[in-house]
Amino acid sequence: MKPLFVYDDELLKYRFSDTHPFNQMRLKLTKDLLMDSDFLKESDLVKPRTATLEELELVHSHDYISAVQKAGHGELSHEDEIKYGLNTDDTPNFQDMHEKCSLIVGASLTAVDLVMSGATKQAVSLAGGLHHGFQGKASGFCIYNDAAIACEYITRKYAKKVLYVDTDAHHGDGVQWSFYARNDIVTYSIHETGRYLFPGTGSATERGTEEGFGYTVNIPIDAFTEDDSFIEVFTESLEKAIQKFQPDIILSQNGVDAHYRDPMTHLSLTSKSYEKIPRFVKEMADKYTDGKWIALGGGGYNIWQVVPRMWSQIWLAMKDIDAPRGYLPDQFISSYKDQCQVLFPNKWEDDLDDYMTIPRKIEITEKNRSTLDRILMYFDQ
Repeated sequence: MKPLFVYDDELLKYRFSDTHPFNQMRLKLTKDLLMDSDFLKESDLVKPRTATLEELELVHSHDYISAVQKAGHGELSHEDEIKYGLNTDDTPNFQDMHEKCSLIVGASLTAVDLVMSGATKQAVSLAGGLHHGFQGKASGFCIYNDAAIACEYITRKYAKKVLYVDTDAHHGDGVQWSFYARNDIVTYSIHETGRYLFPGTGSATERGTEEGFGYTVNIPIDAFTEDDSFIEVFTESLEKAIQKFQPDIILSQNGVDAHYRDPMTHLSLTSKSYEKIPRFVKEMADKYTDGKWIALGGGGYNIWQVVPRMWSQIWLAMKDIDAPRGYLPDQFISSYKDQCQVLFPNKWEDDLDDYMTIPRKIEITEKNRSTLDRILMYFDQ
């Protein structure tokens, strides 16, 4: 069964403002790059549906959803905006906010249903991965938490055990806290330490509570971590987690903001890591979950130089296509180069002309290895 790609131009309308760093134009850039390269066909595309109120309430409170509905029509009081984390610098209100956010959630659920119904074994919905939303509060550019809703939806509708894998540079806090006392949804997040980065959580000692103790896995890595250290920590820990928890399906959040050119984080990954991450997840899915894998998007704030090329690797991994080398298609470059106000990339792989080697590389690698060893010890308990 061929993988499927959930997309519609309507998903681009999740847009806070023209100056906000969260810009869903990155979705279209990725889709166009894949199509111009002849890696993605119209027959691969599936239109998303809109999530229902009942589906939103799998994670979010009724009062919060009502507040989002009102905020999207300018009807929410300032007092309630503060209460629900709305109309902040991170999550400013915008017209028809509820409807546009519900489509993002629906796109992720569309991908879930495609896989769980047997239409395919692997599906991608890059519009999703909004992992900072809480039950009753918006946070970190995220209003509705489609990733958490998708996890809950799988357990409720299909009675399957989910492993949520989050490789965003920011800790997947909203998903973690949604299931912190649960043992049917395992949350795994590898991220930059919260010492210098939002949301400041995700320490290795956050392991869950009550029935969920041990079912939360956090791997904080040091600022300026480079490819080899990240790949070592990620691959060793993820396979151990899968072996321990034996999930039925993997749902991954694929933020690409750990890239060295991303303006909002302090990690130093290159295209090498983003070629490896989805191919390793696919390997794990093929080996342990009968191939069942749903991939969402996530962070990524350099929409020209980073996101399209890195996100394309998720689809290419699903298609069993090796990471391309050499020049991007002429059609893609001619379509977008003049719109770009930075140096437009012309190759699939990073050129690394602006990459600075980190003087503390050995120290950082050793510290990350120590964190990994501690996590591996937890798996043996």
